[in-house]
Amino acid sequence: MQFTIPHDHPALPGHFPGNPLVPGVVILDQVAAAVAQALPGWRVAGIRKLKFLRPLRPGQPCAVSCAEAKGGRVRFRCTVGGALVAEGNLELAPA
Repeated sequence: MQFTIPHDHPALPGHFPGNPLVPGVVILDQVAAAVAQALPGWRVAGIRKLKFLRPLRPGQPCAVSCAEAKGGRVRFRCTVGGALVAEGNLELAPA
């Protein structure tokens, strides 16, 4: 799945005027949508591990990939042009 946060997204004001960054919670919302799309019948129930490695700017296309892991978990990666933006492990529960 790929997403792009528009420059006029309501979460951007205050995330740094003149040099906007997409807040982590907005990225995580897109990750949760990607998990729901990739693994129907499951939802994100918690965060086991999460790393933000570089900023995501409004207007940048970001790809989310996820792979089901053992024990009701899923691994995800967010990349922009091949560069890793965020990665982690999420706990799943039946939807």
